[in-house]
Amino acid sequence: MTKTVQCPQCGQPVPWQDDQKWKPFCSERCKLIDLGDWAAENHRIAGKPAISPENESNDFH
Repeated sequence: MTKTVQCPQCGQPVPWQDDQKWKPFCSERCKLIDLGDWAAENHRIAGKPAISPENESNDFH
């Protein structure tokens, strides 16, 4: 029996098998929507900032 997961973008069932090209997404469209959300910073991983705002400088020397 093939395991099925839900597409993280739209919730459609996705078979978890080697020939499923876009897993865990159901399609390229859902994969690209998710990628766009990460690029737009709509998704974030919790944690401390790498650079604290008070030490941040616009001077790159």
